[in-house]
Amino acid sequence: MNNEQTMKYQRQNRTKAHLRDALIELIKEKGYHSVTVKDIVDYAAYNRSTFYIHYTDKIELAEDLLVSMLQGLEASAGKPYVSGQKVYTAKLDAPSFNIVSYIYTNRNFFTLINYDDTLPGLHTRFPQTILIIYKKHFIFETINNIPVNMEYFKRYTAYGFYGLLQNWIQNGFKETPENFIQEVINLTKTHIYSFKYIDNTPT
Repeated sequence: MNNEQTMKYQRQNRTKAHLRDALIELIKEKGYHSVTVKDIVDYAAYNRSTFYIHYTDKIELAEDLLVSMLQGLEASAGKPYVSGQKVYTAKLDAPSFNIVSYIYTNRNFFTLINYDDTLPGLHTRFPQTILIIYKKHFIFETINNIPVNMEYFKRYTAYGFYGLLQNWIQNGFKETPENFIQEVINLTKTHIYSFKYIDNTPT
């Protein structure tokens, strides 16, 4: 990719980011179903023709926003780990839960779960993504190797973690990310002895 193409790509990404940010703020202001394309372009200070270069309608923009954020969530989970290397929960620390840092960094987006008329699919696909992360990328070893139905175990653990995240977000992130992570680590140690992260993302 030459410099001109790189600059064009960066400009397109910047424009799309501005449109996504505008949608987030407008959802908080007036609810998703009341937001129009005109509202979005006015808020982002673009014209309608610029919007339609990137998206066919508000629905496509909303889906792009949701998918990009949840893909980032999945990617963030494995950043602290070496694929296939066993990690003991007794040695977990704050950087181990990079997924929490990702949510906090992108809290402007994730606070959308606090709204009823919000981004379509967010309330279901956010917890589903955490379950997908556990199913696809983690192999767990229980305390004392207690035999369990691992399908149930991962679902129980994933939705429990989501419940904690949801409460943290709804409380306005009053607890620092570090304190929140420490509480999650303390709970994790009660039922998980070790785990392996498996990077099976297509290259």
